[in-house]
Amino acid sequence: MDEIRNCVIIGSGPAGYTAAIYASRAGLAPLLYQGLEAGGQLLTTTVIENFPGFPQGADAATLMADMMAQAQKFGTEVRSGAITEARLDASPFTLKDDAGRTIVARTVIIATGATARYLGLPSETKYKGLGVSACATCDGFFYRGKDVAVVGGGDTACEEAVYLANLCRKVYMIVRRDVFRASKAMQEKVASCENIEVLWNCNTSEVLGDEAGVTGARLIRKDGKVFDIKVDGFFLAIGHHPNSELFAGYIDRDADGYIIAQPGSSRTNVEGVFAAGDVRDRNYRQAITAAASGCMAALDAERFLAEHKK
Repeated sequence: MDEIRNCVIIGSGPAGYTAAIYASRAGLAPLLYQGLEAGGQLLTTTVIENFPGFPQGADAATLMADMMAQAQKFGTEVRSGAITEARLDASPFTLKDDAGRTIVARTVIIATGATARYLGLPSETKYKGLGVSACATCDGFFYRGKDVAVVGGGDTACEEAVYLANLCRKVYMIVRRDVFRASKAMQEKVASCENIEVLWNCNTSEVLGDEAGVTGARLIRKDGKVFDIKVDGFFLAIGHHPNSELFAGYIDRDADGYIIAQPGSSRTNVEGVFAAGDVRDRNYRQAITAAASGCMAALDAERFLAEHKK
């Protein structure tokens, strides 16, 4: 017999867990699927310095575990594993998980997040969280007064390089072409920072490090020259990929796959389906903004159910 649920939350992390806290406190008895990465991409970092209420910083794994425990305290059922099929063409909605179970949901909150794009180097994976990061605003503080590198040539890369330039002694920008893809305004901001050095026509072949973390990067210039730079931090700024493919054909998405929500709400084009966190946020991508949008989604789901009582 199929399970029938008032609210199913797909995805964990700050958005999913916050949605679960609010939905469970509202008496919705939500079911949350953690997905393939329980805790979300926040767990690619270690200490979170900018989450309110933690003057000494918050351990990322502990923060996610505490959010999950808080949701469970109020009545959320948390399941490991993932939703593998979602039929959202008729309400209530039909979901299937990777254990073969079918769940019928009156409301669905999508909080599947976005995945940062990496270069695909084994050394990059080795030092992830030990100097390799995809979020300058999350981890830049740890490199105050040090030398770092930013990979990318678009607006995001320029923005992160400028941010880091205010903290770090030296910022290298590793750009694979001989021009930026960034807007003229962002290029001008980079040019105005004396401690940013742009390394044109370069690709990274290896992230260098030791048992303590990143120590540098090995680059290959277009002309074949190989050289090393010494850095303590290696930041990727080559884009994110929203994890929204499961909902294609039902939920409106933009050209890059981010879910489109109605202005000022978490509502999607399908009534009863809501989106929260990085799967719909291409601009901020912070733990606190993801948590806030999770709150919005739960409140919207609660109101929807109140308006559609049978």
